[in-house]
Amino acid sequence: MAATAPTSPVLLRAALIATLALGAVVASPAAASASTIYPPSGSCTTTPATAQAGDTVVFACAAETFSADETVTITVTGENGADASIGMVRFAITTASSTTKSAADGSLAPIDITLPSNATGTYNIAAVSATSAGGTAAVSITGADGLPSTGLDQGQTVGLWIGGGVLLLAGAALAIVAAVRRRRDMR
Repeated sequence: MAATAPTSPVLLRAALIATLALGAVVASPAAASASTIYPPSGSCTTTPATAQAGDTVVFACAAETFSADETVTITVTGENGADASIGMVRFAITTASSTTKSAADGSLAPIDITLPSNATGTYNIAAVSATSAGGTAAVSITGADGLPSTGLDQGQTVGLWIGGGVLLLAGAALAIVAAVRRRRDMR
């Protein structure tokens, strides 16, 4: 019969510590994710998805997006987002935001959002709460012709043309000075 070697208390202590550390590492992601609801993508929508400057869109979130009767923060981010109105409130900050309560089923009742009269590009609307990652939706702004309003207008490009012209003249002046110096050094 083979004899077993005695186990030292230091080795037992090290094995216990390693087992506890491994248990903590395995258990922490489960504990961290247990407190936040991650609804499916597309749980919040805007109607319509494209609008013109100054139009009102309706933002809503499906059931189970949030916990029942919790405070939800709605934020509108975009060009001139400070001029967006959520419900009947107008904000004087860069990003407009407001709070409301979720319904008993965790949904968010439709909320009217009036876009700024000088809206351009895309506006992202997000709804989040303390226990939910919430959801997002976007609204694209179209011009009077129905095409998306993107890029720069003529007033914004004048500065680019002037700056480019000045840089071109400065480069030409430096090239002339370099050529004159070379010619002078060759004589």
